[in-house]
Amino acid sequence: MSSEIKNENKHFWGFPFTHFAYFFIWATVNGYLTLWMEQVGHLNGAESGLVFSMMAGISLIFQPFFGVISDKLLFRKDLIITIGVVGIFIGPYFQWAFLPLMKINSFLVAIVTGIFLSFVLNGGVSVIEQYVQRASLANGFEYSHSRLGGSLAGIVASLIAGRLFLWKPDSIFWLCSISATIFVGLLLFSDKINMDNASAAGDTSNSLNMEIVGSVFKNKNFWVLSIFYMGASAIFDVFDQQFIIFFKTFFTTAAQGTLVYSYMSSAQTLIEFFLMIPMPWIINKIGARTGLIAYGFLTCIRILGSALSPTWGWVVFFRLLAGLEMPLLLTSIMKYIAGAFDIRLYATVYSLASNFAKQISVFIFSTLAGHMYDGFGYQHTYVMMGIFVFIITLFAAITLKKENRVQAGEIEDETASSSNSATDSTR
Repeated sequence: MSSEIKNENKHFWGFPFTHFAYFFIWATVNGYLTLWMEQVGHLNGAESGLVFSMMAGISLIFQPFFGVISDKLLFRKDLIITIGVVGIFIGPYFQWAFLPLMKINSFLVAIVTGIFLSFVLNGGVSVIEQYVQRASLANGFEYSHSRLGGSLAGIVASLIAGRLFLWKPDSIFWLCSISATIFVGLLLFSDKINMDNASAAGDTSNSLNMEIVGSVFKNKNFWVLSIFYMGASAIFDVFDQQFIIFFKTFFTTAAQGTLVYSYMSSAQTLIEFFLMIPMPWIINKIGARTGLIAYGFLTCIRILGSALSPTWGWVVFFRLLAGLEMPLLLTSIMKYIAGAFDIRLYATVYSLASNFAKQISVFIFSTLAGHMYDGFGYQHTYVMMGIFVFIITLFAAITLKKENRVQAGEIEDETASSSNSATDSTR
């Protein structure tokens, strides 16, 4: 028994470190790219919004292919390693290429940056997420417990990147390059899959074809889930894109606002880190569908609360709610897709519903939000965002179907358990 547990631990511990290395890049770029573009690149709100729109829009090209390829590759690491290798060039790109391209044309820099970062982040994240989720099914651990590494990365990134940015803004991107190098090393030498139990993640190598993939688009629930992501999770991302600029308006100096933002982000991700531990148990109790709806309404409250906050202290309070939102979303969506769709199409559904559809919305709303920030101000824009999220979440609460809780791993298959018990008693 002890050797079995030791073997399971051996097959688990590489994945939190992989999550850490990848999401350190994600947290650093998404946390400080807007600030870097404002202070170093001298982009206005609309130009920054265009960069994020391009990141979202170009990832739409990657998402469908990444999903189907991931379902075909299953546990092979060709695609995920390629993403990591491209990530190594983040530092050189922002140090030597971004500003020269900006001098040529702002639209050109948005396209090039969009292709580059969407491959590594907006497009690549679904590849990393579904790979670890499938590994969790094969190796017998909870995905959320591996995702603790990603939450810890957010804490470390907030503490380190904020101070590095104040010292030398370009240094944060070189730190991303170092993290990408570690990420590739972990994939090559650390992450192991229990291939004896690979069928638990769905053996698609011989059975997956385009007819099966096409059946996803005939599934009404797929479209409901996609609309929910387009209206709730996408607005969550758009809201956060230029949040640091809004937050700094509560302070007399930009440096003071940046420092407080760093502490606030660290506290948020610390809450996220600790909630990732019990969240699988909570979702197993309430169900993944309920978890998704709760996430939507919580996002609405956070956006509206931030818009109506009279002081930076209230903004911090509502920002800290994000520490609950991410564990809710990440745990719920992983279990929901596993329980509501064909497991063979796990990566395809995840890529299309929770990333492709989401990026369509981000593509549309990033530039729109940038113009609205410049024209109406942050508070009024946030109020409109919050109302929109409320309507979409209410729609999902009415139309999103319940998952198969046994297939999702939320409850034990009592029939199988009783059958096993009967078999054991006859031996």
